[in-house]
Amino acid sequence: MDESPETRRSLIVRLREPEDSRAWHEFVTLYEPLVLRLARRKGLQDADARDVCQEVFRAVAGAVDRWDPDRGSFRGWLSRIARNLLVNFLTRGRHQPRGTGTTGMIELLEARPSDDPSATALFEREYQRRLFRWAADEVRRESTPSAWRAFEQTAIEGRSPADVAAELGTTVGAVYIARSRTLAKVRRKIEELRDEHDPERV
Repeated sequence: MDESPETRRSLIVRLREPEDSRAWHEFVTLYEPLVLRLARRKGLQDADARDVCQEVFRAVAGAVDRWDPDRGSFRGWLSRIARNLLVNFLTRGRHQPRGTGTTGMIELLEARPSDDPSATALFEREYQRRLFRWAADEVRRESTPSAWRAFEQTAIEGRSPADVAAELGTTVGAVYIARSRTLAKVRRKIEELRDEHDPERV
C-alpha cells in the first residue's frame, strides 16, 4: 500500500463507491488473508477458498451501506459474513447453483451462525498478524536500511545485538537504539490502526 489506511469509517464510506479501486485494494490487502485462512481451516482447497473469498467481498460490496456500527464492529460483521458464506458453501454442495437474489443475500448476511469461538479467535489472530505486517512494512519504508536491519535481525529474527552490530559495522548501543526506535514506530502504527478498529468505536 502506498499510504496508511484511512480511518475505518472513512474507508467503509469509500467502499460504498464500487469505482474506488484504491479503497477496495486497501480493504482486500488487509482482509483477504483472514478470510482465506478461515476457509482453509474449514478444509477447503485453495481454489474453493478463493471462491468463497470472492463471494465474501461481493457480499460486502452489496451490503456495506447497511452495516450498522450500533450492532457491532465492522470486523465482527465481516467475520459473520465469512462464516455464513462458508457454512453455505459447505452445505450446498459444489455443483448446486448459487442464488443471487437480493432477499436471499440479505437473509444470509443477517443470519447468525452457531457460535464458533475457535473460528472467531482464528480470525482475530490472523487480523493481528496482518496488522503487524502492515505496520512493519510502513515503518520499513520510512527507516534507513541499517536501522531496519538492526530491528529486523534482533526483534524479529532473534539474533543477538552484538552479532548484528558486528555485521553492520556499528556499536551494540546503536543497534539497541535503532531497535527501540523502530519498535516504537511499529507500535504507534499498530495502535493508530487498532484505535480505528476498536469494537467500541467501529
